[in-house]
Amino acid sequence: MWIHFFVFLLTFCFMEFMAWFSHKYIMHGFLWSLHEDHHHKTHNSWFEQNDAFFVIYAIISITFFLLWKYDFLEIGLAIGLGILAYGITYFIVHDIFIHQRFKLFRNTNNRYARAVRRAHKMHHKHLGKEHGECFGMLLVPWKYFKKP
Repeated sequence: MWIHFFVFLLTFCFMEFMAWFSHKYIMHGFLWSLHEDHHHKTHNSWFEQNDAFFVIYAIISITFFLLWKYDFLEIGLAIGLGILAYGITYFIVHDIFIHQRFKLFRNTNNRYARAVRRAHKMHHKHLGKEHGECFGMLLVPWKYFKKP
């Protein structure tokens, strides 16, 4: 039981690295064509091509659920839930809190929240795929915690 909880937490934490890595080297790399509309807002829909990345990670999470269900990987459930929990957290922080796709958490104004918003604003300052910064989501560089 404890090993499953530990694997869940480890997976959740590892997903911050995966978010950073895939954002920097995949979204701003060879799959820029899917991510570009997130930086340029050239679409007329509530959905973005960038949302395909949620689907990709959902498929990975579901794969681990299936590996567990069919007795191929005992910790598959913990890994799948860790990925799912990070995905939900990412959606709440990135899409709801930062980009206000739903009008919630508008008045959140603590030090961490301001740092997350500042870091993400710096990321979106760069409209192209080059010269980006702040590719992670939950771990924010210390300089964004300081008052401007």
